[in-house]
Amino acid sequence: MSMISVVIPLLNEEQLVKRLLKELWVALEKTGEAFEVICVDDGSTDSTLQQLLKFKEKHEHLKIISLSRNFGLQPALTAGIDYAKGDYVVIMDGDFQDPPDLVPVLFEKIKATGADIVSAVREARNEKFTKRIYINIFHHIFGRLTGGQQVEQTGNFCIINKKAHRAMLQFSERNRYLPGIRNFIGFKHEFILYDRPDRTEGDAKMSRRKLFELAADAIYSFSKWPIRFCLYLGLLGVLIFFAAIVYTFASKILGLAPIGWSSMFLAISFFGSV
Repeated sequence: MSMISVVIPLLNEEQLVKRLLKELWVALEKTGEAFEVICVDDGSTDSTLQQLLKFKEKHEHLKIISLSRNFGLQPALTAGIDYAKGDYVVIMDGDFQDPPDLVPVLFEKIKATGADIVSAVREARNEKFTKRIYINIFHHIFGRLTGGQQVEQTGNFCIINKKAHRAMLQFSERNRYLPGIRNFIGFKHEFILYDRPDRTEGDAKMSRRKLFELAADAIYSFSKWPIRFCLYLGLLGVLIFFAAIVYTFASKILGLAPIGWSSMFLAISFFGSV
């Protein structure tokens, strides 16, 4: 018998956490496999942690990791993945937008195909229009900058086997972008399609600022273009500085430069190039 670990990050989800766990339990029992559910409380300020502790009283397979403060989605996922002991690890969001009844579908797919990773691709998104626009732009830019490493419309929702799990644990970055790592490690990857629903209860925890920060972390971690851009910009600055030297000396020789202008102009050019 295999063991399935399910990792769920939670932040102020008191309105839905109990229903989420109940539906997830039903879905996991359908697999006929042993399982553990690892809920990572990411510094919730409501009753999320208390509800988890109460649910655990009757469900020994629930494991709880309580972080000392709000570290963010990806660090919370990382904490759960590091703790997981299963032969297969399911990663899903804790806002009910990753349907619990798809967990057995992911498990059957990875068993049937012999894949190392099965990701859920969002065929349709029933979220706010502005959020869909932001996410579509990010996926497009990230795909272009990373040479297509990221499969568009995939998020955290997936199942990985032991081999892929061990490989993901080798990445020690503080801000790990897990969908990027999942594609970067290069193992056999399969997909299922699903319609991603909007939240039915509670408010979205990923603000516009957090979405932009996540996008920046992802691009800096998996694309060479930010470094190249800085390098090219620095080289351009150096060329401008040397051109300024030539221009300054030529101006002094021809007597065209005002007194004190040369040193000021060179200083500005030098520090600008740095």
